Amino acid sequence: MAGGLRASLPRLWYRRRLAPVLWPLLPLSWLFRLLVALRRRLYRCGWLPSFRLPAAVIVVGNLTVGGSGKTPLVLWLAARLQESGWRPGIISRGYGGKAGDDVLEVTSDSSAELVGDEPLLLARRSGVPVVVGRNRVAAGKALLQVHPECDVLISDDGLQHYRLKRLAELVVFDGRRVGNGQLLPAGPLREPVSRLAAVTALVWNGGVAAEVEAGPVVPGFSMHLVADGFHALNDRARKCSADDLRGKTLHAIAGIGDPARFFAQLTAQGLEFEAHPFPDHHAYRQEDFAFANGAVLLMTEKDAVKCAGLALPEAWVLPVEARVDEAPDGRALMDLILEKLNGCAPA
Repeated sequence: MAGGLRASLPRLWYRRRLAPVLWPLLPLSWLFRLLVALRRRLYRCGWLPSFRLPAAVIVVGNLTVGGSGKTPLVLWLAARLQESGWRPGIISRGYGGKAGDDVLEVTSDSSAELVGDEPLLLARRSGVPVVVGRNRVAAGKALLQVHPECDVLISDDGLQHYRLKRLAELVVFDGRRVGNGQLLPAGPLREPVSRLAAVTALVWNGGVAAEVEAGPVVPGFSMHLVADGFHALNDRARKCSADDLRGKTLHAIAGIGDPARFFAQLTAQGLEFEAHPFPDHHAYRQEDFAFANGAVLLMTEKDAVKCAGLALPEAWVLPVEARVDEAPDGRALMDLILEKLNGCAPA
């Protein structure tokens, strides 16, 4: 695949119609669909083994590649479970980290380069045990061995990690929805839309809960990311508001799945800035900020865990919290989760 096409794939995938330049990739997508279906069948029939941990598992995952807002939902879910009397832990693959096949517990002073940016953010924000490992079964066992008090595990991503049995599956979509609706490599889907028939709920980040094109009707919930001011990159106690930043020369960076989402948040606060999108999980280096020239930097929390050790000009971080609305029928997402955890079938 030519380098230029490879670099532009995410942009092409999320068009509503299949771009002509992607037509040659359709046979590969059809082959990928067959392999995905075969793999899932092998797990469902027991020909490939899957394992049940001694704690309930809730998967927060994607049907599409790239970020869609899983991390804020994981934080929201961990907090709501604690409020309900449960003792959650979090397991993650540690994407972008260099842990390799190792299973590691993540602490607030762990290295993002080693454990990954999202697990480090989860450890710092959630206050619950976090363990990373490519093998989520091994990660879950390791977490429960060190923290036997945990009675529910949240798997950050892992919808397709069928070796790990799960009680519930939450699938997150953002405004890009399913893009052109094709599987990899012609589209962004890891599995066909029909896979959603088996999930517990859909969560729509930044939008109104809706039915996915050609997809099943499953409970849908709208999620919004709410920001309440900025804090300094290396000092969370130092705060400022959007009003304090107006009139300054601002540069915004975002190395997340959909950088436009962060830039839209800043625009909604009335800020004018120059936008600098980076690839998801980008490992920042000093030279990435040659454009700054003493200007003020704005970034996401996910960027911040990788930038704290760099010599940067004035830099501010915009933390966000998830807010999950009730479904149109008045049911709350936590009602659904707690019914699962308490062994009750939803009404």
